[in-house]
Amino acid sequence: MTQWEYATVPLIVHATKQILDQWGEDGWELVQVVPGPDGGQNLVAYLKRPRGQ
Repeated sequence: MTQWEYATVPLIVHATKQILDQWGEDGWELVQVVPGPDGGQNLVAYLKRPRGQ
């Protein structure tokens, strides 16, 4: 069974693609994007990758 590690990443709206591309190059898969805790334009991304990568 695959074991996962997870990351929570704040996203800056004007640099979302660059941030996600960088994490993707490091083997992370996007699971979900939700509004940030301040309710503004900030977003939070949840990512996962197989443990040990």
